[in-house]
Amino acid sequence: MYRYTLTIEGMMCGMCESHINDVVRRNFAVKKVSSNRRKNQTVIETEEPLDQEKLEIAIRDTGYSYKGMQVESFEKKRFGWFSK
Repeated sequence: MYRYTLTIEGMMCGMCESHINDVVRRNFAVKKVSSNRRKNQTVIETEEPLDQEKLEIAIRDTGYSYKGMQVESFEKKRFGWFSK
């Protein structure tokens, strides 16, 4: 899996966070997306790599300020009977 951490400025309230999350969900197949206005951050988890240029454009088209992105691959931890 992949985790994208975006720095986005201009989110002022919970609706702003929801707006960013909705844009990401509409444009990409993601497992999880969450935004935090206090940290100026959106975190996206996905199984396949995303088109980073398309992601940047989608965020900029919302009117918020896209400031950068970090990408890391990770393995989702399993719990219970299915643990390794």
